[in-house]
Amino acid sequence: MHPFVYLASQSPRRSQLLEQIGIAHLLLVAQDGDPESQDPEALEQVLPRESATDYVQRVTGLKLDAALARLQRRGLDPAPILCSDTTVSLGRHILGKPETPQQASEMLQALSGKTHRVLTAVALQSGRKRLTAMSVSSVQFAPIDAAQIEAYVASGEPMGKAGAYGVQGRAAAYIAKISGSYSGIMGLPVFETAQVLRAAGFAI
Repeated sequence: MHPFVYLASQSPRRSQLLEQIGIAHLLLVAQDGDPESQDPEALEQVLPRESATDYVQRVTGLKLDAALARLQRRGLDPAPILCSDTTVSLGRHILGKPETPQQASEMLQALSGKTHRVLTAVALQSGRKRLTAMSVSSVQFAPIDAAQIEAYVASGEPMGKAGAYGVQGRAAAYIAKISGSYSGIMGLPVFETAQVLRAAGFAI
């Protein structure tokens, strides 16, 4: 039985979802001086012809590797490390986090009136064992006009989010239908996460 897990994510939503299922956790995130802090987005670069599934699994693994190195550098007490990554896929096109408001607007225009996939990979390192899981959901957006997109982008909510929207925020007003895991779309699929945690010895 483990007393806690390290969460290698700065996302407050992932932390809240772990709290929801009663998992005590400590944040294990990059700080100034860490190698990955120099270019935090470098891990998220899409490789040529890479599928959304391969991409999100690879990035999650790389982030977990970085978190393991971080734990060792800091000499912290050993405990399982949980990492997750979410991406949005429109057809074969991967929509990452927008770097500018203009990119956010373009992503939302592309999603308007269409159905896209949200893929979230989960990885847990417990000793020498690495456990993984994947959640794939579909989200149907209603048509969004230019004024609505402009107002949403101006709110700042799209920045830092895959696909330029947060399902738990204002964008919910434009989501006509969801099939799959709501928590997975938020960034940490609770069911799949609970499965890997149980397999590592957590009581849930």
